[in-house]
Amino acid sequence: MRSTIALLPVLTALTLGIAGCDKPKEPGEQANAAVAGESTAAPANKAAAGGDVERIGTIDRSHKGEAAPALAFQAPDGKPATLAAFKGKPLLLNLWATWCAPCVREMPALDRLAQREGDRIRVLTVSQDLEGAAKVTPYFAKAGFKALQPYLDPDVGLSTHYGVNLPTTVFYDAQGREVWRVAGDMDWDGDTAKAWLAEAG
Repeated sequence: MRSTIALLPVLTALTLGIAGCDKPKEPGEQANAAVAGESTAAPANKAAAGGDVERIGTIDRSHKGEAAPALAFQAPDGKPATLAAFKGKPLLLNLWATWCAPCVREMPALDRLAQREGDRIRVLTVSQDLEGAAKVTPYFAKAGFKALQPYLDPDVGLSTHYGVNLPTTVFYDAQGREVWRVAGDMDWDGDTAKAWLAEAG
């Protein structure tokens, strides 16, 4: 019995590591959390040429066809925004936070994806940082993204609605219906991501 109890903290830590970042932390915890680092999840596969690891998150198609939520978040100009404003073209919604290492790691690839796709697929990154612009604005300034914009959701309404850990990315078709969602960080430059994004038609 004692050995079983002793193993519980280890098993819990391993579970959280595999699942990705936990739900949003309190402001003090966010400030002290790591911003960059390596994921504890095992590599999904390796590219045939060069042997580079292609990070592949866990895809979930069980919500296919569901309409995007009408929850409001904050646009870069400080005004309220909803996902309905992006209907008409496929939308890739990424929920992330500055304290989440896997989130930060995939942001440059999301920026490159946004540049490649242009207006064909909108890439929307919505921060779940409780401190909002105080954390996100300096991060964006330092990162120097060319296409991504700092949308904010300090009330974490979106991640609460989806019931997910970070990072999570949800793909919607042009009519605002969910196609799939991916848990964990993803290689958005890879072949798997390209194939999945083609499903929007």
